[in-house]
Amino acid sequence: MLKTKNQSSNATWHLYSPALAKLELQGILNIHALQDCWRKIRNAQDEWLQLSATSQHLEIDASKVTYLDGAGVAFLIDVQHAQVKAQREIKIVGLAERFQPLLKQFEPIEKFFPKDTAPSNDGFIVSLGKTTANILEDAKLLITFIGRLLSDLVWAISNLEKVRWQDFVVAAVQAGIAAIPIIALVSFLIGVILAFQSAVGMRQFGAQSFVAPIVSLGIFRELGPLITAILLAGRSSAAFAAEIGTMKVNNEVDALTTAGLNPMRFLVIPRVLAGILVAPILTIFANLISVFAVCFTMTAYKIPFIASYNGLLNTIHLNDIFSGLLKSILFGIVISGVGCMRGMQTGTGAAAVGIATTRAVVSSIVMIVVVDGIFAYISTKTGF
Repeated sequence: MLKTKNQSSNATWHLYSPALAKLELQGILNIHALQDCWRKIRNAQDEWLQLSATSQHLEIDASKVTYLDGAGVAFLIDVQHAQVKAQREIKIVGLAERFQPLLKQFEPIEKFFPKDTAPSNDGFIVSLGKTTANILEDAKLLITFIGRLLSDLVWAISNLEKVRWQDFVVAAVQAGIAAIPIIALVSFLIGVILAFQSAVGMRQFGAQSFVAPIVSLGIFRELGPLITAILLAGRSSAAFAAEIGTMKVNNEVDALTTAGLNPMRFLVIPRVLAGILVAPILTIFANLISVFAVCFTMTAYKIPFIASYNGLLNTIHLNDIFSGLLKSILFGIVISGVGCMRGMQTGTGAAAVGIATTRAVVSSIVMIVVVDGIFAYISTKTGF
């Protein structure tokens, strides 16, 4: 024997030659007994495997083992895997018959240590095809979800007493009242910024008095609903996706299905109804804050507040207000619906909820822009 090292009361590593080594195990093999020698044994094994030898054989003598639990089995598997990975021989001898079934549960050990696969190096055409297929599959899921959602919304209108109004109130408070501070801050700042930037251009033509009416018109028709929708997408859509996604990871959604409950009606409908309610209310609030900020900012250009207010009354009509509110209702459906959809699509694993939340925010913003574009085209054709 050349040398012996890493001895302990439970595991001893013997190195006989570059081609032969032996590991003697005895006594109790659990986490407490192995915590001091596990890493030492593995380091000795790695050093031995690095020796230049045509063939290396490791023998594990387990004849003196009196107790073996999951930690002991994991230790044996770790040692085995190192040998298998290096394409070297290993043999376990003397292991008591009562411990054999515990070890055989983990055979073959290769399935617990999958081989590293090199990332695929697809060309441009293949990557484009995969991306297109993913987009089409996502569009298919979106259309299917919209159909189910519309069907369940009709059911909710016909069966108001069966809707979970308690969840509706909770979602409305979460998406509505909790969002008021951030919407007030952003709306005020947007109003100030737009007023200053518009005044810079209008001052060249001596038309500073028209800044408040023109900017306010854009706020009521476009910016108010859009700002509110983007903020709700970052807050409420992400929150809905995270809530439902966590339930999906914890198999709570499957439990609802097993109990005979419809997850769409139980989880999605209350949140979508809350989105339909709070989106126009928050839009009105954002419009008022932004318009106030515009009128207040124009006082810096010696335009009285009352003059900006009167110009606003002469410019803004009910059609402009209702156009923005209708758009905000559509945004509310999109935001809450997409958030719930991404939550229902959550996969498994620790990162699944985070991925679903990210997809919910991105998808919501994209859908908001799409809906806004379609609505702008319709408004142009109808004058609404």
